[in-house]
Amino acid sequence: MSLLTLADYELAARARLPREVWDFVAGGALDERTLAANLDAFDRVRLLPRVLAGAGAADTATRVLGRTWAAPIAVAPCAYHALVHPDAEPATVRAAGEAGVPLVLSTFSSSTFKEVQAAAVDAGGMLWQQLYCFRDRAVTERLVRDAQDAGIEAFVLTVDAPHLGRRLRDLRNGFRVPQAIRAANLNFTQGPDTDSPAEHARAAHDPGVDWAVLDWLRTISDLPILLKGILTASAAARAVEAGADGVIVSNHGGRQLDGAPATLEALPAVAAAVARRVPVLLDGGVRRGVDVLAALALGADGVLVGRPVLHGLAVDGSVGARDVMALLTEDLRDAMTLAGVARVADTLPSVDNRPDTLVDTQQLRPLPIPVSGPAPAVAAPSARSTPALPLRRSALHASLSDPNLETMAFLNEITDRHPDAVSFAPGRPYEGFFEVEDVFVAMRGYLEHLEASGRTPRAVRTALYQYGSSAGLIRDLIAQSLRADEGMDVAPESIVVTVGAQEGMILALRALFAEPEDVLLVCTPCYVGIIGAAKLLDIRVVTVPERAAGLDPADVADAIARARGEGLRPRALYLVPDHSNPSGSTLSLPDRERLLEIAREHTLPILEDSPYRLVSPGERLPTLKAVEMARAPRDRVVVHIGSFAKSVFPGARVGYVVADQPVDGAGLLAGELARIKSMVTVNTPTLSQAAVGGMLLACDGRLSALNQRAAELYGGNLRLLLNELRAHFPPGPGAPTWNEPSGGFFLKLGVPFAADNAALARSAERYGVLWTPMAYFYPDGGGERELRLSFSALTPEQIREGVARLARFVTAQTS
Repeated sequence: MSLLTLADYELAARARLPREVWDFVAGGALDERTLAANLDAFDRVRLLPRVLAGAGAADTATRVLGRTWAAPIAVAPCAYHALVHPDAEPATVRAAGEAGVPLVLSTFSSSTFKEVQAAAVDAGGMLWQQLYCFRDRAVTERLVRDAQDAGIEAFVLTVDAPHLGRRLRDLRNGFRVPQAIRAANLNFTQGPDTDSPAEHARAAHDPGVDWAVLDWLRTISDLPILLKGILTASAAARAVEAGADGVIVSNHGGRQLDGAPATLEALPAVAAAVARRVPVLLDGGVRRGVDVLAALALGADGVLVGRPVLHGLAVDGSVGARDVMALLTEDLRDAMTLAGVARVADTLPSVDNRPDTLVDTQQLRPLPIPVSGPAPAVAAPSARSTPALPLRRSALHASLSDPNLETMAFLNEITDRHPDAVSFAPGRPYEGFFEVEDVFVAMRGYLEHLEASGRTPRAVRTALYQYGSSAGLIRDLIAQSLRADEGMDVAPESIVVTVGAQEGMILALRALFAEPEDVLLVCTPCYVGIIGAAKLLDIRVVTVPERAAGLDPADVADAIARARGEGLRPRALYLVPDHSNPSGSTLSLPDRERLLEIAREHTLPILEDSPYRLVSPGERLPTLKAVEMARAPRDRVVVHIGSFAKSVFPGARVGYVVADQPVDGAGLLAGELARIKSMVTVNTPTLSQAAVGGMLLACDGRLSALNQRAAELYGGNLRLLLNELRAHFPPGPGAPTWNEPSGGFFLKLGVPFAADNAALARSAERYGVLWTPMAYFYPDGGGERELRLSFSALTPEQIREGVARLARFVTAQTS
């Protein structure tokens, strides 16, 4: 069969591809009205040739964003080229390069940047990168930076996909991306897998993205940014005003909002609004050279072609994709010659309404061009109107208006603005202990452990690649480690592996708190994460102030009595008994025993969170859970929350909960937490569990031994910090004061002035030193004249210099 048109390639590709793959490529949203409209619109345009124009041979070359294209055609971003041909995106890149046109690489490319870049270099190709804005901006930022490193020349931000449209063909087919094909340039550390594009988009895409995203992208890249998904004159005008370097008229190939206008119908109004200030490209429905000519005549600088290129790729790999583009270019050249047009620039609509326009649009039904001029302003909402968007903050959950969210954002902003400052703010491990290769060694060790335990290669693969149990894969190794390090003999089934300790808190709170009168007791100052979790779950917090020596159990008993006197039910107490964040205080052994007595007396669960034990110097006191198991093993009031963030590495995001409390008729509390987790994060990432599991195996579960060097460094940093404070702040009236923790990452410093955000900004800008206001950690107010100093991530030289800068700031602030 001779393949003479793009329609021929479409028929040949359909015969070659499995039905579910064909439907994924060819299908649109819902009833596919917009999909059909894209094609139908070109059928309703009439071309009006210019006779005796003396045009001569047609030249299809054009310039867009400073680069010359062999034709006003680019390859549109399409996901997973490997679905239609094993050579995937590199084959398409080579074809585009040989055709002399750009390719827009999809965010969901099935080939890596390295593979695509190599093909582009070989063929002299031009690469642009399509972007979605994800909820996790770090994922988008990494994609931008990796794309720049691969030689990408421009970014195409898709703005019409807060989630994917409802594509009935895919739903009926139960379409899933095959296991062997993945988004090669993305690294989602949590959330659903990408085998279901629709499910993944609902979880990962940011539905709240607004025009500010352009400003954010400008902070991480200076490459041109085009907006894809523009269908109205007002959106086009605003895009230009917001600094976009180009707009792409697109309805996502009819795959998003079914009922949206055809792109050719939207093009004239968009082109008029842009008024040639930036390039305008059209995407959707182009199948012939005359279609390209019609788009150019209605104001486009070029077109994007997606499905036809995939058809060519499916038929004959890179050769087929190249032939499709060659057919389209030759077809355009023929149409230009017959229409009396010598150059692409001659097709543009005239600014003086000359009579020799190339197109008759009477049957097209284009969207109306605004009469207010070529660049309509975006009208402000009327004072009497109540637009649906933007949403009012007061209509959102109350936790989103919590001051802590704003203050933590301020701290991050200050840190980013002053990268050269000495920072006593972040409570994170010292990075000098981390080696990238250790992660791979640990994962290989865990896989070998699975094989040695009798699992088949297939079972090992499933354990690593699939979701896995909500309760976790490495519960047995965690149980062994708790026995070795903490003397806690707990059964694996009483453990739930979580996405960090933070998820453990949320799961425990969600399970324990059921009634409006239930309240959570917390020692203040306290870790902001537990306050945030409680507010997200609408749980009222009752504070128990910490004394100079730490928490007094008698104060807990008094708080229980007061709360009950007010008709409230204390449901749990959250506590960091060892080297707490932020104060660094530690609960003595007699106080641990007394606190457990009070908890048993009042049937009050204790949420014990102790992340700093194994990275602190000196002898460790037993955990509350260990004391409970030794003194009263039947009365299980302690829910132990653990984390490997400090003892292994934070990036793993692996924690755990020991919840061995029996639940009537339902086994252990751990089982209930796992059921909640299955509806929250489904499971903790198996890759992260494998890395942590391998490190536990390598040290026979004794993380205390693995962290001996870290404990020595942190202990040395603490001693140095205390010595530097003594040297720079001698005692006297009004002099700063501080506590002296025995371990952990933090201490608190009292100062004779308000240590608020304004003071922090002055400290950063004028003295180059950062710290954290302690007021952040007091939910009921307090700590206004205290600041938190973290010493874990610094070198001795940084500590010395940082305290010297801090002393100059405090002296100036006090005077």
